[in-house]
Amino acid sequence: MVDIGTRSASGAATIEEVAAAAGVSRSTVSRVVNGSTSVSPAALEAVNSAIRDLNYVPNRAARSLATRQTHAIALVVPEETTRFFGDPFFAAIVSGINARISRSDYVLNLFIASDDPGDKTTSYLRSGSVDGAIIVSHHTSDTFIDRIAAVVPVVYGGRPVRARERDYYVDVDNVRGGREATEFLIERGYQRIGTITGPLTMPAGIDRLEGFHAALEAASLQPGPIEDGDFTADGGAAAIERILAAGDLPDALFVASDLMARGALAILNRAGIHVPQDIAIIGFDDSPVASSVTPRLTTMRQPSFSQGERMADVLLDLLADRDPPRVTMLNTELVIRDSVSMRAAGA
Repeated sequence: MVDIGTRSASGAATIEEVAAAAGVSRSTVSRVVNGSTSVSPAALEAVNSAIRDLNYVPNRAARSLATRQTHAIALVVPEETTRFFGDPFFAAIVSGINARISRSDYVLNLFIASDDPGDKTTSYLRSGSVDGAIIVSHHTSDTFIDRIAAVVPVVYGGRPVRARERDYYVDVDNVRGGREATEFLIERGYQRIGTITGPLTMPAGIDRLEGFHAALEAASLQPGPIEDGDFTADGGAAAIERILAAGDLPDALFVASDLMARGALAILNRAGIHVPQDIAIIGFDDSPVASSVTPRLTTMRQPSFSQGERMADVLLDLLADRDPPRVTMLNTELVIRDSVSMRAAGA
């Protein structure tokens, strides 16, 4: 059974609001609306009363899904195709999603839609062609995903950019990861530490930067140069070029993705600047990139495969009318390699 409550363009009541008013779970409301008999008389009366009071009307397309399941799940990635195929993060997270879906009765359909020109993807997913969706790597500009979430159950990979109380998501603790990466540099004796951030249109980029600032503030240190990147090697290269052009090379850099760190390393090598002798670098992801560059990257490992599995688990629970946790947070892990050394006292 799927969740058939939505918010219409006119601001109609949602299934979550009905559940809150009735003092029951959203799945109980869904069972009542679908005519299930596995609801207690008290809950049935409370839900029907809330439906009347709030003027709640189930979405037609979602009601269709409730009676005619497709056993298809959409994986929606609002990114350019080149980025999707060029970033190892996506390979790991999609592998995790697919591994879990393959053990179910559902099939996985992939949609790469950076801005969904013409609403092709949105229209298809709103037409009743899938039972639910997993959305990974979304930006503040990706408003089309709200229209998808209005019709089918959605689980987000990472905190949604416009997070609401009713959203379900599986995230990595990016604030903690950014803080621990920066704390490691501080513990190694570095005091002038800069960062190359991820896109600040994405919660992951925002949160890792927040962790960076938190670690420096706790140590009473001022941040070094801060340059925005885009989680690509080219973005990391462009960011370090701006730092070099400003003559503002710090002692160490927290780079918010391994791909950006690879781009930065290439530019530093070309400029005759040695890592870690002249500048230390710590990345984020622990993708295959981290161990393939020279020097091998010290980095924060994020459990991308496990994140994919957990997202699929949550969505399958929703589709089975179970009540999974709304927020699942996974921890990162420091992986020490060669790009950070102990800073000599007074250096």
